[in-house]
Amino acid sequence: MAEVIAQEKQGKQKKKMIRVDMTPMVDLGFLLITFFMFTTNFTKPNVMDLGLPAKDPNLHPTDIPVIGDQNQITFILGKDNRVFYHQSNQKDLNTGNLKETDFSGIKISKIIAEAYKNAPAQNKFTVIIKPTDEANYKNFVDMLDNLAISKKERYGVTDIKPWETKVYKELTQ
Repeated sequence: MAEVIAQEKQGKQKKKMIRVDMTPMVDLGFLLITFFMFTTNFTKPNVMDLGLPAKDPNLHPTDIPVIGDQNQITFILGKDNRVFYHQSNQKDLNTGNLKETDFSGIKISKIIAEAYKNAPAQNKFTVIIKPTDEANYKNFVDMLDNLAISKKERYGVTDIKPWETKVYKELTQ
């Protein structure tokens, strides 16, 4: 029990000792702290929804449709905020086909829109994102933001292939 004790003054008048019990005040303080903690809105984390399809148990690898080079565009996220893109397959990809852009403005959204416009089958058009080991998380989020801006819902995130790594290394060294 917390209390405050005041001593008597020496003098003509005799005063009683004053004793103030602080226990109710401490209880009230804890009740107020508890009340404000339960009624406060804590900051909610910023979350980005990724629309992932359900896995089909009846799907066989031979049933997966081939998208085609012109119905897709691949973005490779590199180090130092560099981003490369191409619409080539393994045998056609070279340092001339792997083009570089950056995240400033709406360049990536324009590239996606142009590739979509030139796609033979626009209903199958897919954006493929391949971050390298040197890429940072901010660039990945920026890429997803550009997909949201360009309103393309078909996209995939996968590892960079060895043949793409070879061409990427040639351009970055």
